Amino acid sequence: QIQLVESGGGSVQVGGSLRLSCVVSGTKWSTWSTHYFAWFRQAPGKEREAVAGLSTGDSVQYYAASVKGRFTISENNRQNTLFLEMNSLKSEDTAMYYCAAREGALPTSFTRWWSTSPPYQNWGQGTQVTVSS
Repeated sequence: QIQLVESGGGSVQVGGSLRLSCVVSGTKWSTWSTHYFAWFRQAPGKEREAVAGLSTGDSVQYYAASVKGRFTISENNRQNTLFLEMNSLKSEDTAMYYCAAREGALPTSFTRWWSTSPPYQNWGQGTQVTVSS
């Protein structure tokens, strides 16, 4: 069973930037292209929501409307690491951020399920991001 470990969270001011990392153990570069990845977040009083998704096979990226243009999801398959670059941070970005992974495709297009939790087989423990004014 693979393990996901997030890091890079912290406290920043509104307008600041932060880069989150998710190290994936139990896989290697030769199998990286079979995986789908996503970043989710959960703020106090809110449901867990998808922030960004990445299909490693074709490098297609998906973003929630609330973060589009500010966040960027990327990968380094040689290092088995997923990243989330966050810029122009807002107070509403405050949340626990989780990376998630799925190995293998589904009959339904990634476009349809990237932002839903059930398809992802592995989850990290989360890293806290706090944005203050």
